[in-house]
Amino acid sequence: MRRNVVVLTLFALLLSIGGAVSAQETEQEILQRYLSKAEKKQIKHQGWFALNFAMNRINRHNDYNSFADYESQRFTGTNFSWLNMAKTFGAEFGMMMSRRMAFSLGGEYWLKMGETVSGSYLYQPISASVSDPASEIKVYGGSASLLYYFANPPTPQDGLKALALRSRVTVGYYRANWSLWADYQNLNLSTSLPEQSNLTFKGTAPALTMTFGGDYPIGTHGFSLGAEFGYQYLNFNNVSWYNDQDQEVVVTYAGTPETRVDLGFSGFIGKVELKKLFTW
Repeated sequence: MRRNVVVLTLFALLLSIGGAVSAQETEQEILQRYLSKAEKKQIKHQGWFALNFAMNRINRHNDYNSFADYESQRFTGTNFSWLNMAKTFGAEFGMMMSRRMAFSLGGEYWLKMGETVSGSYLYQPISASVSDPASEIKVYGGSASLLYYFANPPTPQDGLKALALRSRVTVGYYRANWSLWADYQNLNLSTSLPEQSNLTFKGTAPALTMTFGGDYPIGTHGFSLGAEFGYQYLNFNNVSWYNDQDQEVVVTYAGTPETRVDLGFSGFIGKVELKKLFTW
C-alpha cells in the first residue's frame, strides 16, 4: 500500500515538473516570436545629403542699383555696375518624416557680388583721386525646409526609383557684409556729418523661399539629380556699422537719411543639386 502511495506521489511530482518545464518553454517561444516580430517591424529611416548650386535673379529696382548710379556720377572716368544675378553654393542634410513629408537643414554661401574697379579716379566729394574703389558684398546663412512629395517619394526599402515631384518651403537667416572704399562719403545718422574712415557695413535678415521641383535617380548607389524653381524673399533693412562714438553710420544713394540703402536680394531662384540617399 505504501509502495503505491509513493509511486503515485512520484508520478504526480513528475507531471507537475513536466508541466512547469512545458510552460517555461512556451513562454520562451512566445518571447522569441515577439522579438522576431519586433525585428521585422523595426523602422528604417530615409535620409540624404546634397550639394547644390543656385542662381537668384535679383530684382533690378533695388537700392543698391540706385546707389551704383549715384556714386558713378561722383566718379570721373568709371562707374559701378548693377547687381544682377547672385550665385550660391550650399549643402543640405534631410530626412523623410512620413511617406510624403520631409525635413532638412542646410547652409549657403553666396559668391562675392559687386566689384573692385582697378585704377585711380577722381572722387568729387573729396576732390581727390581714389585708387581701386571697391564695393563688394558677401552673404552667407543657414536654413530649414519642409518638403512635400506629390509623386514617387523615396522610401527606405526602394530608395528613389522614378522621377519624384515635390514642393519646398524654406525659412532662413542670413548675414551680409558690405565693404566700400575707404573714402566713401557715408552718412553718420547721429551727427549728420560724414565719417572719413569706413569699416565693413553689416546686416542680418530672415528669408522665406518657396520652390517647386523634382529629383531623378542616377546610377545604383543612391545618387540623384534635383532641380527646383521658385521665389526667394530676402531683404537686409539694417545694414550699418557704428563708429568709435557709437554713432550709426549707413550707406545712402542721395546723401540723406530717407535714401538709406537696404540691400534687397529678393527675386526668382533656380537651383540644381546632387543628392545621395541613405538609410539607417
